[in-house]
Amino acid sequence: MAKPAIEMLNITKIFPGIVANDSINFRVDEGEIHALLGENGAGKSTLMHILFGLYEADEGLIKIRGQEVQIRNPNDATALKIGMVHQHFKLVHNFTVTENIVLGMEPTSRLGKLD
Repeated sequence: MAKPAIEMLNITKIFPGIVANDSINFRVDEGEIHALLGENGAGKSTLMHILFGLYEADEGLIKIRGQEVQIRNPNDATALKIGMVHQHFKLVHNFTVTENIVLGMEPTSRLGKLD
């Protein structure tokens, strides 16, 4: 059996006065596509912000292909080939979907020109 591409195990995130994520488990196997659904304030974005390194979990661990990893910031996530397409208000409206996805990690030539 193949190792999961992503595992988030017992993830907990607490903000002053609110538990945003309470011991959440989330698993994605290679080739799968998932949707996180829930009411406003359910903790969906918080969980994804933890995976992308915008927040650190207060408890729990993350595994990528079976290896425990520390994702302290978006650079750590990017190095692990984890990207994030932000909600509409964080997108560049004049850009295409593809341009928004590669924003910040645009492929360049050896001369530094945008490829």
